[in-house]
Amino acid sequence: GCVLVVSVIEQLAQWHNSTVKAAMERLCNYIPGKYQVVCHMLCCISREMNADVVCHSLKLCKEDPGQPLCHLYPPPKVHHLCELMHPSSFIFLPLQKSFMGFSSICTFPLLANLCEKMKYVIRNKLPFEDFDGDKFSTFPTLRGYHWRGRDCNDKNNTVYPGRRPDNWDAKSDSNCNGIWGVDPKDGIPYEEKFCKGAGSQGVVLLGDSAGAHFHIPPEWMTVTQMSEKSFANLPMAFSDELDWPQFSEITGFLNSTIGGWTDSLYLRLRKRNRCNHRDLQNISQNVFSHANISARLSFSLARNQLLDNPAIVTYATIGNDVCNGHRDTLAHMTTPKEMLSNVVQALRYLDSRLPNGSHVILTGLVDGRFLWDNLHDRYHPLGQLNRDVTYSQIYSFLDCLQVRSVAVASQSLSSWPAAKAPLPVPAQVSPCSGWLTPNETLRNLTSERALQLSNVLKEIARSEKFANFDVFYMDFPLRQTAEEWSKMGGEPWQLIEPVDGFHPSQIAAALGTSITWQKALHEWPQVLGKENPFNDQIEAIFKDQGGH
Repeated sequence: GCVLVVSVIEQLAQWHNSTVKAAMERLCNYIPGKYQVVCHMLCCISREMNADVVCHSLKLCKEDPGQPLCHLYPPPKVHHLCELMHPSSFIFLPLQKSFMGFSSICTFPLLANLCEKMKYVIRNKLPFEDFDGDKFSTFPTLRGYHWRGRDCNDKNNTVYPGRRPDNWDAKSDSNCNGIWGVDPKDGIPYEEKFCKGAGSQGVVLLGDSAGAHFHIPPEWMTVTQMSEKSFANLPMAFSDELDWPQFSEITGFLNSTIGGWTDSLYLRLRKRNRCNHRDLQNISQNVFSHANISARLSFSLARNQLLDNPAIVTYATIGNDVCNGHRDTLAHMTTPKEMLSNVVQALRYLDSRLPNGSHVILTGLVDGRFLWDNLHDRYHPLGQLNRDVTYSQIYSFLDCLQVRSVAVASQSLSSWPAAKAPLPVPAQVSPCSGWLTPNETLRNLTSERALQLSNVLKEIARSEKFANFDVFYMDFPLRQTAEEWSKMGGEPWQLIEPVDGFHPSQIAAALGTSITWQKALHEWPQVLGKENPFNDQIEAIFKDQGGH
């Protein structure tokens, strides 16, 4: 984090031909209100020092004995970084003395409250603002309605998206799809007239950071495009964990503001049957683990087997089973045996929670060799100004960096009680050292394991049977997405998030939806349900009532 921010400050000074101090002030003016506290933890730096030197000197980065020196830029030609330092080069602020990473950012009064909320939602995967406890919210972020359908009455826990209508919603909207009341012409409730027998069903995603739609806006670190508008979405992005589920492939429902366009399974099902309005749940997380998934689902999944509509559940963990934070990454990948056990356990739990008539789609793992092949020699947004930082350098930098848990990092490692527990091995920062590496053999072995795990999912879909849902399998449609994008005149690298160089981009998400939908139409039409013949009438009434 320090290296990225200092790099941006140095490039702002270069681009605007200003001092570094003026560049830092410019950046702080771009950043909204209370988030400016992060700016003031940085010092005034000399142009002669690159970001690696600055961050090591501030002790935000350090080199443990026996570990390599991690650097994004060419290292200085002196043995010790401190030899570059001169007292006049730095103006240290009191805040810097207490800066020890994310946990101490949260000690600052302006951010403490937000950090507590973030800890809650990351731990529970539930809306922070949920007054009636039904797991739905009227607030957009902090796992609110960006992640699951918007509640229409947050004071009544029997009113929420996805439930079957109470008395056909003659008097009020119990399922938040906007259809309620009685037609004065014939006395029949609108919900009964338009939705009875329509096969209403919701959309649920169990996924990783790709499903949550992780995205860091490139304008945050591209100084030639930077302005106050660049950071206007920072508060929203931070309180959504740098995820954008409202634009995602499965549960997206808003027009994209991060490039490309929004197309999702939810939007297509809603268009097919207007009664499905707001029935969506995105239960994804940036560091997804299959361990204890049933316990986590019991907290996060909002579905009542007796009261709610069936759902289409997409189970899509496209990379985390082969991507981990260990030096010996192959030894820590999920094995086929573990995959079988974990997924079957999760499916059995879903069978106890999902209403009868639901469907589960298992998505295979991606072939991540696509990342290195299409990005390694291209310039990262940080390197576009001076043509000095490629994705290969970014990958190597992240692969070198290590982090211990906050609990361990706050203790003296020499005093760690050996009898109590072994010292945790530091985890690499790289999102996937098996694919984001110049080692072609390792990339191939990682893809080989990913294929083995996909075959496990395929066999589960073929052989396992459940009482309340059927199971389908589909490969992650990367090859088809790239082919379709090429036909549209695009290039493969545009399908990858530009800042992290790892996740699917907005374009990839939208194209992936189209490919998945076409496959479902041809191979599993029963999953999508029938088209509601009353859609036009429903929309006409909404239009007459002002769109409410």
